[in-house]
Amino acid sequence: MMRKMLIVDHSRCTGCGLCELVCSVNKGGAANPAAARITVVKWEPICVDTPMVCQQCDTAPCATVCPVQALSRDEELGRVTINYERCIGCRFCIAVCPFGAMGFDPVTRKVIKCDLCDGDPVCVKFCEPRAIQYVDASAANAAKSRQAAEKLADLMKRVAVATSA
Repeated sequence: MMRKMLIVDHSRCTGCGLCELVCSVNKGGAANPAAARITVVKWEPICVDTPMVCQQCDTAPCATVCPVQALSRDEELGRVTINYERCIGCRFCIAVCPFGAMGFDPVTRKVIKCDLCDGDPVCVKFCEPRAIQYVDASAANAAKSRQAAEKLADLMKRVAVATSA
């Protein structure tokens, strides 16, 4: 199976929060964005909204620090999963996640994170502006390379204009 991943195009995100809402309903059975496995971060000074979601790191810091090995890699879907029977709610994984993508459920006293909805992410289906997409990892890497090249080209144009003035 080809590995897939969630990618986010923050330039398309409207900040509507529907991804949080459908995630919370899908995973928790109630409309409670605080219980979602995705969080829309609003950066008001620059008017940017960005859905933050688990990056399913290859070398996942969350799994590395877990004292009871409750987090492990599911190679089939390329994701990090939580064994809730093992989780003791220590939150070490939350502390080390570089993306702030892990949460804590105060009711169950367990950590929560995106599990890619078993390969069919609900957030993607409901994201009208298509800011969140579930794509082949190789396609995601190609898109990131293109974006980096576009940013570099734009920077070079600005430098050329500034030096010719």
